[in-house]
Formats: sequence, C-alpha cells, structure tokens
Amino acid sequence: MSEGLATVAYIGAIVLFILSLGGLSNPETARRGNLFGIVGMTIAVLATVLGPRVTPAGYAWIVGALLVGAVVGLTAAKKVQMTQMPELVALMHSLVGLAACLVGFASYVDTSTVFPTPAEKTIHEVEVYIGILIGAVTFSGSIVAFGKLSGRIGGKPLLLPARHWLNLVALLVVIWFGKVFLQAADHDAGMVALLVMTVIALLFGIHMVMAIGGADMPVVVSMLNSYSGWAAAATGFMLSNDLLIVVGALVGSSGAILSYIMCRAMNRNFISVIAGGFGTGGGAPSPAAGGAQPAGEVQPISAVETAELLRESKSVVIVPGYGMAVAQAQHTVNEITKILREKGVTVRFGIHPVAGRMPGHMNVLLAEAKVPYDIVLEMDEINDDFPDTDVAMVIGANDIVNPAAQEDPGSPIAGMPVLEVWKARTSIVMKRSMASGYAGVDNPLFYKDNNRMLFGDAKKMLDEVLAALHG
Repeated sequence: MSEGLATVAYIGAIVLFILSLGGLSNPETARRGNLFGIVGMTIAVLATVLGPRVTPAGYAWIVGALLVGAVVGLTAAKKVQMTQMPELVALMHSLVGLAACLVGFASYVDTSTVFPTPAEKTIHEVEVYIGILIGAVTFSGSIVAFGKLSGRIGGKPLLLPARHWLNLVALLVVIWFGKVFLQAADHDAGMVALLVMTVIALLFGIHMVMAIGGADMPVVVSMLNSYSGWAAAATGFMLSNDLLIVVGALVGSSGAILSYIMCRAMNRNFISVIAGGFGTGGGAPSPAAGGAQPAGEVQPISAVETAELLRESKSVVIVPGYGMAVAQAQHTVNEITKILREKGVTVRFGIHPVAGRMPGHMNVLLAEAKVPYDIVLEMDEINDDFPDTDVAMVIGANDIVNPAAQEDPGSPIAGMPVLEVWKARTSIVMKRSMASGYAGVDNPLFYKDNNRMLFGDAKKMLDEVLAALHG
C-alpha cells in the first residue's frame, strides 16, 4: 500500500471514529457508534500493517501479536460480567499506558533514526520523555483503579502526610531529570534519567488514585480514559503516526469533557478530585461525617406489599444503582416494567450521571436487559416529575438519592445534585442492610415518613415482587 493510500485510509478511519463518538452519545445510536468504531479500527490496523513503513519481514510478528490480542479480548468479553465492566475498562486503560511506556523506551533505544538537525532530535526526545511520563502515570493509576473497583484494594482514600508537597516535589524532580535527559552526553546517562522519571511517574500514579475515595471513582474512570488518550497521542508523536495523534487527542479530549461532566454531577471540581480525600468507601454503617445524624424510624415493607403498591400506582420511577448491577437484577426489572406497563402504569427510569462505578454503567445494564430507550431518562429530565410520582423505587442506590445533599449544609456531599425520590408519594429503597453508600455517608431518606425499606438481595426481592405481580 502506497503512502498516499495509507493516508486516505487513515482519514477514513478518523471520520469513522468521530462518528463512533457521536453515536455513543445516545443509547439509541450506541450500536451504530460501536459498529463505526469497529470498522474504523479495522481500517486503521490494515492501513498500518500494509503501509509502506512495515516490511514483510515483520508480518509474522504482527500477525502473532494480533492473534494473541484477539484471543485475550474475546476471552475477556465472554467471561467478564457486566458488573465487572468498570474494572475491565480500568485494566484496558493500563495497557494503553504500558504501551506508551514501551514505545517510548523502544524509540529512545533505537539509534537507527538520523535527525537532520539538533532541534528535531530534541523535539523527539521531548516526545519520548512526555510519552513515557503520561504512560507510566496512566499504567500505575489504572492498576490501582482496577484494584479498587474489583474490591482487591479498599475504597478508603490513602492520605499521606503532606501529600500535596510530595506531589510538588515529585513534579520538580521530574522536570529536573527532564533537563538532565535532554542534556545527556550519551544514551546511558539519558537512560538513567528516563528510568528515574519512570519510577517517580509510577509512584505518582499509585499515590494519585490511592488518595481518591470511593465516591469519586466514576470520575477516576473517565479521568484515566482521558489519560490513556493523551498517552496514545504521545505514542503517535513518537512514531510519527498522524492517526494515533488524532485518535489519541479525540479520546483524551472526550475523556476530559466527560470528567468535567462527572465532576459537575457530584458538585466537585477536577482539582479537588485529583487532590483526593473524599469518600471512605467502606460501605459500613457510619453517621454522615461532618453532618447531622439522621433521626426517625425505618419502616420495612415486604415484596408482596411492594407489588401491591406498584400495581395500584399510575406513575412509577425506578432508580437503579450499583446494587442492581451486583445482583444482576436488570432482567427482572425489565420483566416488572413490562407487566406494569401492560396494566397501564407509566414506568420510567431515572439515571444519575455517576450511578454505578463508571459513567453510563446503568444505561449499559438496562440496554442489555432490553429496557426501551425512551423511558430511560437522565436526572435533569426526571427530577421535576417526582412530586407527581406515586412510587419511586430505588434499587441498590444510595448516595445519588441522599437528601442530605440538599438539606444538610454540613454533609460531605452537600450541594451534590441528586435524584429527589423523597418527593414522590411513596419511595421504596431496596438494600441488603442499613449500610452507608460508597461515599461512606449515612442517608436520611431511609428514615422519612413516606419511605419504605425492602431489605434483601435485589434479585431475590425483585423475583418475589415479579411473582406477586403475576399472581
């Protein structure tokens, strides 16, 4: 394939990637967006492999690597459950960071490239240094995020003494060794500077994510998505590959925008998330730290009584949370929705932007269960309707329906936009226990007069509600 044909193929792939991002912005067009992305990536890989920069001698290695990657990807796609998608996404981000590091070191070790001018050589070395820096932070940070999301590492933030000063010192050291790297007289001296910077970047990535509490994990996922994009862009600069640069910039910028949206949905700013410290993430009962202790009595309800309330309602709003994902209850929820709609009940879903452990987590689960897209509404679209709702049913959510965000200025989540389920005539919260949410903040909703608690595993309880509705 000629250079010109490869460039045309790259342009076509870039257009498809842009269309893919546009399609993924809406559940109804998400499948089409995925298809655009698959076709675009196929064109990009073929154009690269068959392009003029790859010699036939390298085909065997490339095909072998593609086969290994395909087997790993297909195995993961088949075995990983929907509840494990957040940690899988974090793990994939780590691989992008690792690739950027390996490409950076390979580019520096390769002495076959001749630069016409010292300025071009310096620019290339800056690309290598920055690429490895971003890649190392992405790699280690994503590994820690994977550990937190999968439960292998506790969600409680690790707050080292003078952590901000430690980060500042690390940044200054990285800048200093960057100067040493660029002024190195030989490859050995430059490699030492690279290795020192890499170790610092790896430690920084670990410290950065460890300091972020459980409540901010959805932002962490989108933030690491952005980092992986910039790491890919840096790889593109090192390899002089325009496609990687553009696609990396697309992923990096879209991830940054998504992080901003997530932060707005939590009434947080990006710097405060990076600084860390919010959210104890333990899931154990605790009073709202810094806020008022909820008062009142909890009023339990049975599955049969829940079914009766739903049957007699005219309007129902279902708010899914991570508990629904853990219990794999989305299919039962869809069956309940079908029965209620057949009986003339208006059923809709209220989705909070940070519900679950990653952006769009609940949308993915409901789409998997084939819940109609037109009844799945975002928080801003549904919040004004709760006063006219007969039953608001919360399935495994906690922090995103916590009235303390509006009613208690001393609460750690004060000001965070939440779904106002307590304004419905009756709210039903499905939980295993009275444990606080992922942010470690107690929820006054449980004690309100119009609230009922349906305790137990979400799947088991919903199966009982479904059976009662059939009966």
